[in-house]
Amino acid sequence: MLKNPAPVDWREARRQSARATVLAAAWEMVRANGLAALSLRDLARQAGITTPTVYAYFDSKNAIFDAMFGEAAQSFAESKTELVDKGDPYENLMADAQNFIEFCVSDVARYQLLFQHSVPGFSPSPQSYAPAVRALELTREHLAGYGVRDPRHVDVWTALLTGLVDQQISNDP
Repeated sequence: MLKNPAPVDWREARRQSARATVLAAAWEMVRANGLAALSLRDLARQAGITTPTVYAYFDSKNAIFDAMFGEAAQSFAESKTELVDKGDPYENLMADAQNFIEFCVSDVARYQLLFQHSVPGFSPSPQSYAPAVRALELTREHLAGYGVRDPRHVDVWTALLTGLVDQQISNDP
């Protein structure tokens, strides 16, 4: 009589859980010490595993940053879908701006990873970058709904908001 093999799904679930634990530890570290301070040795210690085990889940430090970027971009895209129509274009525009600023200043490390490209040699993979592209498209759609359709004006709007965020972060005690 043949035994039924154990489902493969438990292995993948365990792998995803372990990756999530490593990513949570990485976020904790970069929020405390900055993106540049992420060390695989310290990350392993923080996650309660060995450094070679980190490599079992991620090929490199950039692969960790890529997974972090994907999570951050997904959160950003989700924040763009949560906007409520206030019935007035001006009020909608101001609410959109406030939503963006609050999203950014609530997690400086996430903001830096998404918008400042402050990790030398790191570029997100197309898969991790896709939610960021979706968020930009949602921004363009929202702005078009508020009467802002010229791509140059969209660029000015995004530059203005990121400038406000940069100023807030640099002056935050």
